[in-house]
Amino acid sequence: MAETPVCDFGWPMPDFSLPDTDGKVWTAADVRGEKGTLIVFICNHCPYVKAIERKLARDARDLKALGIGVAAICSNDAAAYPADGVPGLREQIGRAGFDFPYLVDEDQSVARAFGAVCTPDFFGFAAEGGLQYRGRLDASRAQAGPEDLPRDLYEAMKQVAETGNGPAEQVPSMGCTIKWKTA
Repeated sequence: MAETPVCDFGWPMPDFSLPDTDGKVWTAADVRGEKGTLIVFICNHCPYVKAIERKLARDARDLKALGIGVAAICSNDAAAYPADGVPGLREQIGRAGFDFPYLVDEDQSVARAFGAVCTPDFFGFAAEGGLQYRGRLDASRAQAGPEDLPRDLYEAMKQVAETGNGPAEQVPSMGCTIKWKTA
């Protein structure tokens, strides 16, 4: 189990070029939204991700309607965690109802560039690119919390879309560590 660090406000979004589960290559510019961008590091096998994946699909749809671009990235070692390979990610897309690009960071360079530490790990950027949110989706942990939990991620990114700034107070996300490849 790991927890995300405090938001480094204004930190610029790293550029990337990654394939989705169908092989289409996406860049940071392709994902960027008019009012901001949300990059989410997730995977298929983690109980923390499974607990919130349907809520993530809901929040992503609602945020896209506000002009926030959304993409998920799986950086886990799929050789060691086969459920996190492309077939497993495709199954997760269907199960959770994701309607955003789900990208595969096979060499883990993008996770390293972002400083991602766990799944889920949320990076919410303002329209001009500076980091404004590094908190949790909601108070769910390894089991899904009630549907009526406050929507921390959604409310924070709505604020980013409206003002360009994220909330000063943010609760860290918690989850399984990124499954790094051994050297």
